[in-house]
Amino acid sequence: MEREAIISLRGIRSQFGQTVVHDNLDLDVWRGEVLGVVGGSGTGKSVLLRTIAGLRRPQAGTVHMFGIDATAANEEERAMLDRRTGVMFQDGALFSSLTVRENVEVPMRAVDGLTPKLRRALADLKISMSGLPWSAGDKYPSELSGGMRKRAGLARALALDPEIVFLDEPTAGLDPIGASEFDTLIKGLSRQLGLTVFLVTHDLDTLHATCDRIAVLAEKRVLVTGTMADMMKVDHPWVHEYFHGPRARAAMVAKDGNE
Repeated sequence: MEREAIISLRGIRSQFGQTVVHDNLDLDVWRGEVLGVVGGSGTGKSVLLRTIAGLRRPQAGTVHMFGIDATAANEEERAMLDRRTGVMFQDGALFSSLTVRENVEVPMRAVDGLTPKLRRALADLKISMSGLPWSAGDKYPSELSGGMRKRAGLARALALDPEIVFLDEPTAGLDPIGASEFDTLIKGLSRQLGLTVFLVTHDLDTLHATCDRIAVLAEKRVLVTGTMADMMKVDHPWVHEYFHGPRARAAMVAKDGNE
């Protein structure tokens, strides 16, 4: 069966002053997959996420989502793309003056026809889907643990029933148990809701547990894409060290022990 590229990047150039982060970068993301994006420090993993999500414009190249050229989208098309995508930032990026429920309701306020009662009910549903207790909706971000803030950020990313979710380092800063639970949550939601997930991570356990395919950023482009088994065969120095180093072996042992 032919795969559908729900996201297609061609010739992307990302530059900050004289520093070029991406140059002539190409990438396809298939509908329904969980794609893990890895790379060394300075390879622009989060920059790429923000570029695809429409939070920054590339200096050159095109970003197509749902067949629409997002880099040339008009206001109406951009609003449509925003409704069909959700973003969870590394630190949650929650509004400190709003409760968790109010944070989740923020994207809903741009949708016509949603009454305050319906917004509240939908927000509570997303909070529950993210694995938070029902009581979390009334709490402020400062009252939550780091793991709970991440789940609140995920609930907000799911607010408008998106087809694509962007996750920036979702397990960073979590203890091993909390990270494993979050991996399971992401995998489960992607399968149950048919989500396409673009996941930036440095966590090998997350790659093993959640990702269908991996894209490696190096040398200012996507160096290689493929499954975990494919990554094990790549002889590029950084890729080999990353997927064959001590932490990789520990992740493999943990994975085998859980099967």
